[in-house]
Amino acid sequence: METKFGKGCHLHLIDGSAFIFRAYHALPPLTRKSDGLPVGAVSGFVNMLQRYVDGNNGADAATHVAVIFDKGSHTFRNDMYDQYKANREAMPEDLRPQIPLTRVATKAFNIACEEMEGFEADDIIATLAHQARDAGGRVTIVSSDKDLMQLVGDGVEMLDPMKNKRIDSEGVVEKFGVGPDRVVDVQALAGDSVDNVPGAPGIGIKTAALLINEYGDLESLLDRAEEIKQPKRRETLIENRAQIEMSKKLVQLDCDMKLDFGLDDLEVRDPDPEVLMGFLAEMEFRTVTKRIAEKLGVEAPVIEASAPAATEVATPEQVGFDADAYECVRDAAALQVWIDRIRERGYVAVDTETTGLNDMTADLVGISLSVAAGQACYIPLTHKSASSDDLFGSDDMADGQMDMAECLAMLKPVLEDPAVIKIGQNMKYDTKIFARLDITVAPIDDTMLMSYAMNAGLHNHGMDTLSERYLGHTPIPIKPLLGSGKSAITFDRVPVDDAVRYAAEDADITLRLWQQFKPQLHVNRVTTVYETMERPLVPVLAQMERNGIKVDRDTLSRMSNAFAQKMAGLEAEIQEMAGRPFNVGSPKQLGEILFDEMGLEMPDGKKPSTGKTGAYSTGADVLEDLATLHDLPRRILDWRQLSKLKSTYTDALQEHINKDTGRVHTSYSIAGANTGRLASTDPNLQNIPVRSEEGRRIREAFVAEPGKVIVSLDYSQIELRILAHIAGIDALKQAFLDGIDIHAMTASEMFDVPLDEMTPDVRRQAKAINFGVIYGISGFGLARNLRIPRGEAQGFIDRYFERFPGIRKYMDDTVAFAKEHSYVQTLFGRKINTPEINAKGPQAGFAKRAAINAPIQGTAADVIRRAMIRMPAAIEGLPAKMLLQVHDELIFEVNEEAAGDLIDAARDVMENASDPAAKLDVKLAVDAGQGANWAEAH
Repeated sequence: METKFGKGCHLHLIDGSAFIFRAYHALPPLTRKSDGLPVGAVSGFVNMLQRYVDGNNGADAATHVAVIFDKGSHTFRNDMYDQYKANREAMPEDLRPQIPLTRVATKAFNIACEEMEGFEADDIIATLAHQARDAGGRVTIVSSDKDLMQLVGDGVEMLDPMKNKRIDSEGVVEKFGVGPDRVVDVQALAGDSVDNVPGAPGIGIKTAALLINEYGDLESLLDRAEEIKQPKRRETLIENRAQIEMSKKLVQLDCDMKLDFGLDDLEVRDPDPEVLMGFLAEMEFRTVTKRIAEKLGVEAPVIEASAPAATEVATPEQVGFDADAYECVRDAAALQVWIDRIRERGYVAVDTETTGLNDMTADLVGISLSVAAGQACYIPLTHKSASSDDLFGSDDMADGQMDMAECLAMLKPVLEDPAVIKIGQNMKYDTKIFARLDITVAPIDDTMLMSYAMNAGLHNHGMDTLSERYLGHTPIPIKPLLGSGKSAITFDRVPVDDAVRYAAEDADITLRLWQQFKPQLHVNRVTTVYETMERPLVPVLAQMERNGIKVDRDTLSRMSNAFAQKMAGLEAEIQEMAGRPFNVGSPKQLGEILFDEMGLEMPDGKKPSTGKTGAYSTGADVLEDLATLHDLPRRILDWRQLSKLKSTYTDALQEHINKDTGRVHTSYSIAGANTGRLASTDPNLQNIPVRSEEGRRIREAFVAEPGKVIVSLDYSQIELRILAHIAGIDALKQAFLDGIDIHAMTASEMFDVPLDEMTPDVRRQAKAINFGVIYGISGFGLARNLRIPRGEAQGFIDRYFERFPGIRKYMDDTVAFAKEHSYVQTLFGRKINTPEINAKGPQAGFAKRAAINAPIQGTAADVIRRAMIRMPAAIEGLPAKMLLQVHDELIFEVNEEAAGDLIDAARDVMENASDPAAKLDVKLAVDAGQGANWAEAH
């Protein structure tokens, strides 16, 4: 077919992906006010397109133009080399739904928009450039991508749009040291770390250019490699020839693709004002809409500040809650209607109903969806028939339900579609339920985590609390549906009609919360916290929880027996000290022994108050105070510690071993602690004591599978390092820089003991002071920890502040800031609200200590979150799994022979987790260990 494109024509080929990523990273996050849809990258993309259109004039203007995009991540190069681009970071979650909108934006400007499955944008650009050049026209590639420089010459040039700099053949020589025709040869030798092209190990761009210029081309160089004088260079080229030749195929662009469009289809066309204005109005881009309307000479559409999106029928405030209006989806035709609505909007609130709270064992009962306020449905899947003869019903399926396999097959594409945001409340639970059914839900938004990012410290973030507080609506309670006690039922026994009302409302509430919270993230200046430390952590934790860790039941059983024997021995000692037998586990009897019979008094000279029962208080705080005066309270504390270890761990952990996996699967709460620390539950693996020998022994039960080892990487004194930075304590900074033992240094300073005469006991006391001061510990508290008199403990604290005055200033400044602003902040911008900071009475002291500690502990928590989020990409390709996070420690399981590689990769991620967001004056350090079990690795 004859083409009109020819001499005198000028084709502009715009690298669309480069525009998108540049727009995303250059601008602050932006959300559409009506529904919270992220549109920051779309806004930047539109502005870049408009600047391009404005500049496309004069004698050198384009006659033809196209924006070329990548379509999908798998191309023919991945079939050639499965590690191609394997080390690239995953696309940011909030960018995914914006990608399709950039295509819509391009078409709204009436600019050709092209992409092809299985090929990269660069290949399409290469093919079009060759076609245009062969037809006698000129080509300008609007991009700064070095991979496209191989196309330059013979009427093809590049334009870096950010620098407004043209790149011709001389510019390519300046970049690569060779002309455009030899760029591929240089790239094949040098490789490309960004695209994971291996190249020749140890040879960079400059060396590659020297070799190519000397030997003429890559083939000649490889054929004559034995002539090279440098032994290492010679051996590299000979040994890696196949890899180098494959690398050339990876970097060589395909210039002869079969395209389903021609050059004539790319002719420059004016936009249709109605179409362009409609798109800009739908995106709610007020400023750019007004500017473009003026250029087009049309009236700009009115965009209301709180206008609903074009696909939304009403805002949440305009629609009440009507549980009877929710739909029960019983067949494929009805579900398809909802799927079409989801794709039309680009988002959906999702909630699962299951047979229990354990997401590793619970079965899916039904799924609820919501696409607009008041518009929600429930899809019943495995409800059982009711039976009056059986309290728990029959095992027959209830009528009017969808087949689960059919439902999941229909939902899987949309739940995995990167262009559709899936919204949930505690989305980690739902993603794990779907993951067990072979559905990877992404991208996600989580209303619980949005609330946490904005309101940590103000209230909890459960759905009932959020609904009542922010929507003024009390959700349908679950208890009347399930009952309680022995007569409680699981959700699959709830009648379908009742389930529809309850479950669909959950999705409806979640959607309304999302519509309200999403725009507020930016207003509260916590978008970065949510987008970089909350949302991306969900899939990481979900995978860790699914991995679990192997626990040896026999080891736990032996420990339980040993603890029982030791407890019996302690009971005998305690009763001998008391002068008579009594129930050591009875607080009432213990109080009578301590205060009535032994006549002990608290350090302040008083007996503890009695409660309504008339019994003395014998809590840990009381016993810790008394332990500074008498051995019996110390023994009680030791007995209680053993009792807790036995009941909480060596006994209870055996019950938590999953019968299918043989592993223990803890659950992490992201929004549990105000400071950003994760909380571990069912079972709690974060509170296993490490100070006592017994606590350390429990870790022996956490073992590696045969042929594997447990690897532990633990931040070394991270909170002291952060304190040194935040408080500007030069002595601490220098000590860390010099590699000095901080606890030993403190002991030497505080107790006037030379470092070479340091005893473990003195160092232990200094360690307690170091960490105690960070937490704003009182003389009472330190006395309890060290089991020394209060006056002596207070003296230690006073001398500490004299030695490090910066700490006192930090504390005073932090409390003053909290009182003025009602919150404190971590180095990464996490806000921890302090509503009690101006309280009077006992709460005042606690609030101050919490405010002082929060920026330090919170920053440490942020650092390890950032490390965890980056870890999957860093260890991809290694036979390793991340299993646990315990405060400042990460636990892995890895094939024995790869332990060293894992440690190197993980340590690099952890030690650099604060940069570039927060550059610490003190470098982070990570201790690593490995062994057959957790105790050996720690």
